[in-house]
Amino acid sequence: MNMPVLKIDDLSVQVVGSPTAKRVVEHVSFDVRRGEMLCVVGESGSGKSVTALSVMGLLPKGGLATASGSILVEGENVLTARPKRLREMRATRMAMVFQEPMTALNPVEPVGKQIDEVLGVHCTLTEGGRRERVLAMLDSVHLPNVRLIYDAYPHQLSGGQRQRIVISMALILGPKLLIADEPTTALDVTTQEQILSLIRELQKKHNTAVMFITHDFGVVAEIAERIVVMHRGRVVEVGRREDILAHPRQAYTRMLVSSVPSLIPKKREMPTGEIVLDVVGLNKTYVEKRFLRDARTVVAAQDVSLTLRRGEIVGLVGESGSGKSTVARCIIRLIDPTSGVICINGSDIARVAGSRLRPLRRHFQIVFQDPYRSLNPRRRVGDSIIEGLVNFGMPRNQALAKAGELLRLVGLAPEVMQRYPHQFSGGQRQRICVARALALAPDLLVADEAVSALDVSVQAQVLKLLEEIRAITGIAVLFITHDLRVAAQICDKIVVLQKGRVVEAGPAEMVLTAPQQEYTRALIKVAPGRRWDFQNFRPVQSNGSGLG
Repeated sequence: MNMPVLKIDDLSVQVVGSPTAKRVVEHVSFDVRRGEMLCVVGESGSGKSVTALSVMGLLPKGGLATASGSILVEGENVLTARPKRLREMRATRMAMVFQEPMTALNPVEPVGKQIDEVLGVHCTLTEGGRRERVLAMLDSVHLPNVRLIYDAYPHQLSGGQRQRIVISMALILGPKLLIADEPTTALDVTTQEQILSLIRELQKKHNTAVMFITHDFGVVAEIAERIVVMHRGRVVEVGRREDILAHPRQAYTRMLVSSVPSLIPKKREMPTGEIVLDVVGLNKTYVEKRFLRDARTVVAAQDVSLTLRRGEIVGLVGESGSGKSTVARCIIRLIDPTSGVICINGSDIARVAGSRLRPLRRHFQIVFQDPYRSLNPRRRVGDSIIEGLVNFGMPRNQALAKAGELLRLVGLAPEVMQRYPHQFSGGQRQRICVARALALAPDLLVADEAVSALDVSVQAQVLKLLEEIRAITGIAVLFITHDLRVAAQICDKIVVLQKGRVVEAGPAEMVLTAPQQEYTRALIKVAPGRRWDFQNFRPVQSNGSGLG
């Protein structure tokens, strides 16, 4: 066996200035070898990212500091290196790709210049030589029209293209170690597959050691050679992919693996209640005015039709840019449709506006993807939950009593109403958002990627919560997701969108096991983890239907 590129030995990290505080990372040891793909998995707060930041020497000064241990990158101890030496090592010997490329890139500088900055710091190439090297790197990550991309700003690129830019920046100098921290979490399945394939391709081409951090066991099942499982700052299990997925030894690992939703849909009886939502021929076209040029039109939704019955969960699936969120926002009138009919409880609200729309809003509510951004950080969560009730005339004391009942419904104690959003975990914040959405007893709930950013265990809890609320209240749910595994577990019917059009719709079992359209089959083909039955710790046997 070759020598490890990265060797972490007995690493502990603690809060600065608080020697009695519990360490956030404690006695962590593992290594990554040349050409190896090592996946580090665990829930939020398990210490994955803190370990990665320790390797890069990027722990927040004054916040966290290493208490013990060593981190060797090609035999050199990062923890004892001076700041100047650390700067020399970054990009040349070790590099990192962060989760959100938009926050990793400078919004006011062309992306080509940002990659060029890495070369300018570490190389003696001429300006022309650096430009050609950047263009060659952009071409190697399969970006189109690389000369146009070079001069583009981050906001002008798609999420997948921005992630390729960040990968280019990390690999431009051929580091021996690449740390990828949740680089595909917010991406749709096809873009995710492209990024994973790109990382594997570049890894093999340069024989790079890759430390891939993720909470998605579907991704792990696709790319990992070895797996490190972390929990509350400690390593609880290390092993080969097949051993961890099929024969996990620790109870925590078994819980994580079994929480991963399967792509095999559950058998369900189709709801027969009255129609709550009836959308017919919905269209949305954006007109973009441009200086000294003709206006540009973008068709975001075209002739979309769907129905949703009481007690039914309908999944709206497709890639980023397929029109899912546009359709959802038109339905709940956050944006105005260009044309079409949107009937809620038999009343067409597509053209209702102003003061006439306000009393109708209590019949439909939405839960957004990011619960932290959905809640006012300066308001107690109890005040956020009762806001709608108070606005519609309910006395404050009565509204607070109602909020307490809703918190019990979503599995939280009424006492938490006095806390602020930052005092909760991501899963708890999402439960609070669900409680707020249910406060007005709506007939329709729209969940827009409501579980996509959550850990698999928390995701399973929120999905179970939605199922229970549906059973208790009979609410109709329009569930928007790019994760077909989640749709398979919770949806009665699935509507597949492509470029703003409905290409396939029907019962979830039929759409996922016997898809009629090539686009649907392509989505299933690239769904991560499709070859594993995680609940039963075994590979899935192919049945010729697109699964397995």
